[in-house]
Amino acid sequence: MIIMRILFIGSRLFNDVAEYASAMGVTTILSESNPDAPNLELADSYHIVPRGMEGPLEIALREDVDAVVPLIGVDGPLRDVAWLKEKLEADYGVPVVASGPEAAEISTDKFKTKEFFSRNRIRTPEYDLIDSPEDVTEMPVVLKQREGQGGSGVMVAATPSDVREYLHAHDHALMEEYIQGREISVEVLRWNDETLPLVAVDKGDTRMDGLHPLRKVKRAPAIIRGFDGMEALAMASEVTELLGAEGNTDVDMIVSEDGKLYAIEVNTRPSGTRYISEAATEINPMHCLVDMAAGNWKPGEIRRKNHYAVEIPIGNPGTWSPSCQMGQDGCFTARGTI
Repeated sequence: MIIMRILFIGSRLFNDVAEYASAMGVTTILSESNPDAPNLELADSYHIVPRGMEGPLEIALREDVDAVVPLIGVDGPLRDVAWLKEKLEADYGVPVVASGPEAAEISTDKFKTKEFFSRNRIRTPEYDLIDSPEDVTEMPVVLKQREGQGGSGVMVAATPSDVREYLHAHDHALMEEYIQGREISVEVLRWNDETLPLVAVDKGDTRMDGLHPLRKVKRAPAIIRGFDGMEALAMASEVTELLGAEGNTDVDMIVSEDGKLYAIEVNTRPSGTRYISEAATEINPMHCLVDMAAGNWKPGEIRRKNHYAVEIPIGNPGTWSPSCQMGQDGCFTARGTI
């Protein structure tokens, strides 16, 4: 049994780790900005603080915690989390299981992500920043905002009028070559310079209507004719290591119809594929974050299981409950042995 105190930041995902941490002997302390947020009662103690990382910093020092695990599933606060990591680790020697400032800065800005891919010679669709319909000479193209997630601000433009409509609403865009193929995602766990990619998740065909993967049937491992899943694991690991990301990182890719693998985005936070990744491998990425904080994460000793898993979206995303375990993202996940 491990006797230590860990501060968890954010309660929405805390039910993924609460029982596991308690069983390890961890005293769980939770910080949250929303007094009506779920899962507060699962912690040994919790604190309601203003938004930002000043409150968690004060709690970490006052409670004399041994480590901090941010449970942030959205991009917005990641730069603040990176500031907290830098402050606590450099000034107080308290490990924070999250990515640092450089990785957060690159991953939360899609244009900087594309520049990072290009700089490191990682294959990615052609791209440019545009502010005029005349900047688009070939279609279809994918139009995005530099910041955002969950498919917000994304359009596949097939006609000049699509481009004009998008730029009327947004003034500018990151334009990306449209690749017909299959969307792939790999979660990568990394801590103390040790890297463990989990499984290539098939998130379905790329579509002209831009349907987000949360609304698609997902399968793991990805079994696609002409596609080597090990290539995806290698690319995801390379991206994570070059970025210097820590904790849980999600690398999004597309395998084209002619079998070429393209890196699209990288997210330095818990992934929406975490349940299907666990179902396929029996490796729980959220539990691994606790192990990292506790100092007992040993990827060389982790035995990966080989299951075939499928995740099916159920119902309307607007009605999905944040309190369900396997259905937290509005999906039913099942697995079978290969």
